[in-house]
Amino acid sequence: MRAVEFQEYGGPEVLRLVQAVAPEPGPGQVSIDAAWAGVNFADIKARAEGYRVASLPHRPGLEVSGRVRAVGEGVEGLTIGQEVAALVDGGGYAEVVLAEAAAVFPLPGGLDLRTAATLPTVLPTAYGLIHEVGRLQAGESVLVHGAAGGIGTVAGQLARAAGAGAVYGVASTGAKAEYALQYGYDQVFPTETFDEDVRSATGGKGVDLILDPVGGDTLRRGLDALAVFGRLVSFGNAGGQQPWQVGQSDLYARGRTVAGFSILGLAQTAPQVVRALTERALRTVADGTVKLPVTAEFPLADAAGAHRLVGSRSSTGKLLLRIGD
Repeated sequence: MRAVEFQEYGGPEVLRLVQAVAPEPGPGQVSIDAAWAGVNFADIKARAEGYRVASLPHRPGLEVSGRVRAVGEGVEGLTIGQEVAALVDGGGYAEVVLAEAAAVFPLPGGLDLRTAATLPTVLPTAYGLIHEVGRLQAGESVLVHGAAGGIGTVAGQLARAAGAGAVYGVASTGAKAEYALQYGYDQVFPTETFDEDVRSATGGKGVDLILDPVGGDTLRRGLDALAVFGRLVSFGNAGGQQPWQVGQSDLYARGRTVAGFSILGLAQTAPQVVRALTERALRTVADGTVKLPVTAEFPLADAAGAHRLVGSRSSTGKLLLRIGD
């Protein structure tokens, strides 16, 4: 089979198309003939700096869609040839992908394989941020950083469907802001002035919930843009700054809360929780509440091109690798 991997850390050029032996599933696992693979910022961090890489060579890729190729001992509810999407801990950039059965999801009726490849990380992450950790209530306001990205476009739609009183976004360019406005946002603010813009839009009150994948100084500014009893959920450190710390003085005076969320981390510690969360999230696609935009696709052999686009920070929506015929 063909696969893409890297043997050293560096730029997109370290990605290599190789021939490899197709993996066989062990107990509790399935193998999947992959049709599509999602491209995520975590893949770029893995390639550039070793994020979540146990050893080299490493094959990136956290989410795929395709058809079940083989099932391991003890696997129930999945059959050979069944169309599925799967969350995997690496290895998705390949024609045959190994997955834990608990992280493999049969596709709802009417959902095509191309769209399904956008689901395994983006959809449960956005759903968990809005409903489980963020606990957004009807009438509350929310601010989402990276509003034009995969998670941002879904979070805007979920917040609107949950009855949010106001849905604000943050985007790094005017073009991204215009794009995000299609996905549930009332206003999208520039990165440089989002905290001032929030206070202006809310009459000085601040927002009830902030979803932040950036970290660093952006998180600090976000704390000051929270309303009384406001919640900030950190779900990444895309800014690459030193890990943040929050003290009592930052939280006590206005009753603020800071929480964290990682779908990959939760998949390691509580896979059944992730499965239940993903099943709930899938219903929002099946019933039309959420649409998952695919804005660019690349052949498996040009995974480097996909990485260059994500790394340029100019992409919107979701990027995919086309693996199957």
